[in-house]
Amino acid sequence: MLNAATQQFIREHLHDDLRRLALQAQLYSSAEIDFPSAIVQISGRQQIKHKLPSWYERDDLLFPARLSLEQCSSEATAQYKSTLLSGKTLLDLTGGFGVDTAFLAPNFLQVHYVEQQTELAKIAKSNFKTLNLNHIEVQTMDSIRFLKTMWPVDCIFIDPARRSDTGKKVCLIEDCEPDLLAIQALLNQKSQRILIKLSPMLDIQAACKVLKNVSEIHIVSVENECKELLFLIEKQTITNPKIVCINFQKKGNQTDLFDFSEEKQARITCVSELKTYLYEPNVAILKAGMYKSVALRYQLDKLHPDSHLYTSDHLISDFPGRIFQIENVFSFQKQELKIHLQKHREIHLCVRNFPLSVAELRKKLGLKEGGERHLFATTLADGRHCLVLGRRKNK
Repeated sequence: MLNAATQQFIREHLHDDLRRLALQAQLYSSAEIDFPSAIVQISGRQQIKHKLPSWYERDDLLFPARLSLEQCSSEATAQYKSTLLSGKTLLDLTGGFGVDTAFLAPNFLQVHYVEQQTELAKIAKSNFKTLNLNHIEVQTMDSIRFLKTMWPVDCIFIDPARRSDTGKKVCLIEDCEPDLLAIQALLNQKSQRILIKLSPMLDIQAACKVLKNVSEIHIVSVENECKELLFLIEKQTITNPKIVCINFQKKGNQTDLFDFSEEKQARITCVSELKTYLYEPNVAILKAGMYKSVALRYQLDKLHPDSHLYTSDHLISDFPGRIFQIENVFSFQKQELKIHLQKHREIHLCVRNFPLSVAELRKKLGLKEGGERHLFATTLADGRHCLVLGRRKNK
């Protein structure tokens, strides 16, 4: 789709300042160079350098406009989804840029990619051919119309658009496009196994009440930032879906398995005294709401039912989250603050179940962000507010 001159131009200017380059259009008025397309491709490559590293390394792939790249899966999350689905036939009902389709496709003999935006479908089709994924059939049409007329398949993947007609982000299931609640029965008619990607802002338990037959929930985070909620739906009725919390890191990935019954049945005692170490779970576990389960599993004491911080005297080195060695614990009294913080003007501040926000507390304490130490403002089991000063332990 791009001639040799344009491809060469992209390679030569891949690391240029895009704004400055865009202002130099008149310098590249040669008919051989498709300058507008080159700018789009350079912008796309710069944007996906860390998000899709293996695709960035190839100069024979095409990239769409910025919004589609913002909405597409990262390489890590796409690869993870590929571990969840396999069979003979797959339907990606909301194809988009095609990242998820491309990573899922090797697990199937035949794949249907559906996308109603013509240009996006053209780019995906070109990339599938380049990636030698010739068993993917591209359908440029309305996804619901295709769903109604297609033969049943083994698996369906759907990532509904989470933006309103005005471009505003939405997260409720019924506000997405297509509306999953309206087509749920049709989806179940067409496949035994359905994987749905939804907003990380969505309330998980509320989603399980409206989505029928959820068997697994996968909470996917990257570098402690929640990226995706994946709901796996199967034919049989499941009372307590399996909950998978995964956090992709530069050094080793953390995966923990829970279910709702485990959390509901758990009984723990909260404490009012800090021990040697402080633990903060990663965002996947916090999003799952497995506050008591993680305390039992790793034999930790919880500080308060609503604080979601934990402590122990012995080090739990494989804890799924951040670990801090406690240096000091003090109250929120002015005299104590003056004594304990006089040496620390730069500090990483975190608030967990505390009456002040981070911004309010930083202003009150006169602290700047930075340094080697962390300060947690929280509440203990007896209701006392306290500040916990610690240094992070590297794993």
